[in-house]
Amino acid sequence: MRSALLLFGLLALATTSLRARPCRIEIVEADGWPVPGVELRTVHGVRLVSDNAGLIACDLPELMGRETWFGVHGHGYEVRADGFGYRGVRLTPEPGKTIKVTVERTILARRLGRLTGAGLFAEAQKLGEEPDWKESGVLGSDSVVTAEFGGRLHWFWGDTNLAHHPLGIFHVAAAMTDGFVPPARPPLRPSFEYVTETSKDGGRRPRGVARLPGEGPTWLWGAVTLPDAQGKPHLVAVAQKVKGDMRAYRWDLVEWDAAASSFHALRTIWSADEAHSTPPPLPEGHAVPWTDGEGRRWMLFGNTFPTLRTPATYEGWRDPANWTSLPAENVATTTDGRRIRAHRGHVAWHPWSRKWLAVFTEHGGRPSALGEIWLAEAAAPTGPWTDARKVLSHADYSFYNPILHPEFFREDSPVVHFEGTYTTTFSGNKQPTPRWDYNQVLYQLDLSRPPFASGK
Repeated sequence: MRSALLLFGLLALATTSLRARPCRIEIVEADGWPVPGVELRTVHGVRLVSDNAGLIACDLPELMGRETWFGVHGHGYEVRADGFGYRGVRLTPEPGKTIKVTVERTILARRLGRLTGAGLFAEAQKLGEEPDWKESGVLGSDSVVTAEFGGRLHWFWGDTNLAHHPLGIFHVAAAMTDGFVPPARPPLRPSFEYVTETSKDGGRRPRGVARLPGEGPTWLWGAVTLPDAQGKPHLVAVAQKVKGDMRAYRWDLVEWDAAASSFHALRTIWSADEAHSTPPPLPEGHAVPWTDGEGRRWMLFGNTFPTLRTPATYEGWRDPANWTSLPAENVATTTDGRRIRAHRGHVAWHPWSRKWLAVFTEHGGRPSALGEIWLAEAAAPTGPWTDARKVLSHADYSFYNPILHPEFFREDSPVVHFEGTYTTTFSGNKQPTPRWDYNQVLYQLDLSRPPFASGK
């Protein structure tokens, strides 16, 4: 009797385990490239999103063994429409089964995956993979600036969501990477070492690193490392204090204190009052190193195109008397002569193409007002910007404040990396993508492939 009961229990346990095993769904391009961030939606409203490995763990018991329609939504990745105009696939999920869904890429850029947020490998882990992946505690990160300092790449984000409360970090989150290089294809595994503090439960969680006086959030721009007259490097930036309506009321020059892992104020450049209602030109946006025709080294600042020049020294950057405003028309022209108005973005020199590149969000674009991303070229960092091509598009979603990653550019490689903030903000969309919304997503472009000129 006991043996029979034991056998029955083991069979029941085995059956339960079998039923609990998810169905493995792989989202790929025709060449096998795993595609993160593709959403499958069921008829009854369940939403499943591929993680950084391009995987979905379908564990819906009501669908196991049943032919199921999944709508496919991918912001640049899609399947063909059926006779009714629906874009989706019919799958029959089964426990432990592997199903491959092939999507077609309709954009020039290729998605590598999310850099920030939670559950970068949530689906893979449900399938028993990526067991060593560690969560950062960050749920969402807005807009990044980067700078190399002390042999490490420093990353600084704007408002940042944490799990313990709807109000997270509003004074700049920060992390460092040491030797991190994006992979040639997914999965993307960012190796961030966040600046943290002790939480109430005794653990560690990311903290703000720019707690400047004054009400409202602190936003950081123009981060750059500059040498002083003795050759000592200084990591500096400008900090913007904003009110609830996102209006700036003060700009400060700030410097990174490596011992405290925090920024401290050097001087206030502008405070709003009746006599000074708008700020002067500032070294904000993104910092761009440039050497002119006479061999003089400068830092250019702008968002998108350069609007200010400072000497490439700590002393030159600190003193507004050394700053020079630059004329900039915030537009680029396409290959057929159309003018595209830039919202915000970044410019950098690409050593393989031997051209200056600009990545930017189109102002008032279509189909998304702040989700259409363009890449333009120029012979000089001040333009004119030509051959603009749309490289990324979004349907009813924003992708703002894109930034190039010249630290990953190589003279022997045609690859370009850029990221931006993927968010429903300003889009009107009331259905944020689970885990992905309000986070940084990394893309890459191959300039050796059509329609880009090789430059060789």
